[in-house]
This record gives sequence, C-alpha cells and structure tokens, in this order.
Amino acid sequence: MHLTPRLSLRPVVTAVAVAAMAATATTAVDTTPSHAAAACNGYVGLTFDDGPSGSTPALLNALKQNGLRATMFNQGQYAAADPAKVRAQVDAGMWVGNHSYTHPHLTQQSQAQVDSELSRTQQAIAAGGGGTPKLFRPPYGETNATVQAAAARYGLTQIIWDVDSQDWNNASTDAIVQANARLTNGQIILMHDWPANTLAAVPRIAQGLASRGLCAGMISPQTGRAVAPG
Repeated sequence: MHLTPRLSLRPVVTAVAVAAMAATATTAVDTTPSHAAAACNGYVGLTFDDGPSGSTPALLNALKQNGLRATMFNQGQYAAADPAKVRAQVDAGMWVGNHSYTHPHLTQQSQAQVDSELSRTQQAIAAGGGGTPKLFRPPYGETNATVQAAAARYGLTQIIWDVDSQDWNNASTDAIVQANARLTNGQIILMHDWPANTLAAVPRIAQGLASRGLCAGMISPQTGRAVAPG
C-alpha cells in the first residue's frame, strides 16, 4: 500500500506529530521533580555483619536492585571458606570490612589472640579479592585498649554503630524498616547478612531513605562516619 499520495492523511499525520511532541514535552517536565528528589541531602552507613554466607547472593541482588551500597563486615573464617562470595560483594559495589576471624569476645583474648583474629581476616579477605580492609567491627561491639591497639597496628578504623536493627534478635521486617527510619546524616546501622527479615526489608529501607533525601554511603576510615562514596 502506498499511502503517501493520499492528501487526506496529512492532517492526521500532523496531529499525531503534534501530540507526540506535546507528550515528549510533558515527559521532560514531569521527570524533573523525580531527579530533584533523588538528590542526596545526606548519607547513612548500611552495614551487614557475619558474612559471607549462603544468604549473601540474595542480599547482594536485593541491594543492587534497590540502588543501595553497603559495608559488609565479614568473618575471616567464612571469607576463607568461600572467597568467591567476597569477590561477589565487591563486584556488587559493596565495601568489605574485618569482623574478626571466628567472632570471639575479643576483650577476653590476649594481645596475640586479637592480633591473630585481625591479621588472618585481613589475609582471607584480600585473598578473596576484597582488597585490604580499612574498617573493623569488633564482634558484639566489644572493645578495649588491647583491641583498639591491634586494630591500629593493621591500619583499621574501629566502627561500632548508632542504631541496632535487632535483626539478630528476631526483629520483624517492620521493626528493621523502622530502625533504618531513625538514621540521620552520617549515622551507621547494624544489620546482618543472614536474617530473612532483613532481606525482606531491603526494598522498604531504600524507599524510606529516598523519601528523606538520604543515600547509602561509604564509611570514612578517617572519621568513622557515613559519607558520599569516593
């Protein structure tokens, strides 16, 4: 069929073109507010302890799909047992930190034992492709002068948290979401790699942060606070 010579179609074509241009103009105007809403007015530190585990791939997928980056505080024994998951964390845009080798109460350990816990974890994470960690989270948040001195020897900045999600204590998905809603600029939240409720909370965590103009940032080794990714 050769429709071009039929003059009666030209008004229709013109009308369609005008409508398309109007739609394009409307779309351009409508997207502007969403871009403005996506601006980061502050940064928070999402942290997940105790990986890598069998739950790690699903957690990484959820974080990526929702535009979130986080710091994964890995246990050395698990990093050594499954180095591919350490690499997967980095490939997903996450940062990897040291969470000791066997998760003991470090404040009850000798200096040599603390050194071993930290040094073996540094080596396991590096061997898995996670780089040399600059951040360290003591198990249970327990620290003392011996632990802090050991961390300093390995160039590690000790990171505790401002908000505890209580996901390790069977907190509900709603409670985990609400805990994240308490975060303010620069603050850090404690979560874990393995709870199903934490995984389920990820999309709502992302929505809640976006609604408040907050973005998931990195934790600065200099200040120990959440900042814009470098």
